Amino acid sequence: MKIATFNINGVKARFETLPRWLEEAKPDVALLQEIKSIDENFPREIFENLGYQVETHGQKSFNGVAILSKIPLEDVKRGLPGDDTDEQARYIEATVMAETPIRVCGLYLPNGNPTPGPKYDYKLAWMERLIARAETLLATEEPFLMAGDYNVIPQDEDATRPDAWHSDALGLPQSRAAFRRLLNLGLTEAFRACTSNAGHYSFWDYQAGSWDRNDGIRIDHFLLSPQCADLLLDCQIDKEERGRSKPSDHVPVWVDLAA
Repeated sequence: MKIATFNINGVKARFETLPRWLEEAKPDVALLQEIKSIDENFPREIFENLGYQVETHGQKSFNGVAILSKIPLEDVKRGLPGDDTDEQARYIEATVMAETPIRVCGLYLPNGNPTPGPKYDYKLAWMERLIARAETLLATEEPFLMAGDYNVIPQDEDATRPDAWHSDALGLPQSRAAFRRLLNLGLTEAFRACTSNAGHYSFWDYQAGSWDRNDGIRIDHFLLSPQCADLLLDCQIDKEERGRSKPSDHVPVWVDLAA
């Protein structure tokens, strides 16, 4: 089973790009971030015509996450538990009813800039809620994964110019420490389980010729529970998508699971 994560940076802006990628890459499940659309305006028919069940958790003009699945979904939940006052659409969960059912958690973790300030405080609090949710899911001992745009550069090797990010919310020690606490619960970072060397990125800014200079960062991740990690066959980054027509500033990342 192929599951992909893709921050599309606006479904309207990716009206041609996204369906074309789906037809070429053929993921069984796609977790989308930054759809930037309310649920009622999401162009679900385009994706339903490609054979996908569509579940969204949208927000006008900002944020928004979605799950597209060719395999039936059950028990869809919207919103990250732990703060009933949080109105930002950044999290969606569902169980993919494959031969081995997999709980998939699609997330768009807050950016957190500028730092210090309330946006960074919100990011760190959101990460604590994500850790709590992972602990709850781990207690079920069922396979699950948490994937999406984490807005965290785990290590210096995950940036072309690491020094440029040391004072940014994506690379601050507190952000990295929270990410490690999540991993240290017993989760597996799928890409690093398959590839150990540096120079692999999933985001290139639109500004300053970042793509042409390969000035990238790796911030889109798959974290797998132990039961899900046992099913891992491969994890790759579709870097070439960034060089195609009307690209997002992110590219897809995908895992192949024996499920």
